[in-house]
Amino acid sequence: MTLRDDAAAVLSGWSAPTPEEEALREEFLAHVRKYDDAMLRECVPGHLTATTAVLSHDGAQVLLTLHPKAGMWLPMGGHCEPSDLTLDGVALREAAEESGISGLQLLPGPLALDRHEVWCHPPRSWHLDVEYAAVAPVDAQEMISEESLDLRWFPVDEIPELSDEATRRLARRGRALLSRVHPRLARVSLGRSKGA
Repeated sequence: MTLRDDAAAVLSGWSAPTPEEEALREEFLAHVRKYDDAMLRECVPGHLTATTAVLSHDGAQVLLTLHPKAGMWLPMGGHCEPSDLTLDGVALREAAEESGISGLQLLPGPLALDRHEVWCHPPRSWHLDVEYAAVAPVDAQEMISEESLDLRWFPVDEIPELSDEATRRLARRGRALLSRVHPRLARVSLGRSKGA
């Protein structure tokens, strides 16, 4: 199975939580079926990418990178490579590369879809972004990469204004999923967010 096949399977099997994301799911799937290079940066109209919200072990915080081109605090993410075999593999690889954290655990996903204009092929190209969340180990030590101006942990409910709603949505969905997967950790996280 190729990465393109995996993407088609992932998108076909995903239940979109909103009508807007259902429209994106259908658009992404049509794009994958239309373009042989839909997964790669070389696809001029746009290409699928993977983004990952890296959460602290208890889900209370999210690690964001200050993106040099966007000038915003964003989750880890980026382009697929020819050697990638699965979308979740892309999500985990990008998260590890950009956070410097080893031992990340990818949560079941995707959690969201987002489409945004990018600089890959001027004057206009699109990232068709498939979004995931991963959990860092308790003793995680982040390390800034060459692709970032800064790297910081933020409380999920206090993501700075210099970000976007897609980032906030992904962090909240990741925390909610973690609370279902690991309820005990979620109780600790929620207690902290309420000032306990």
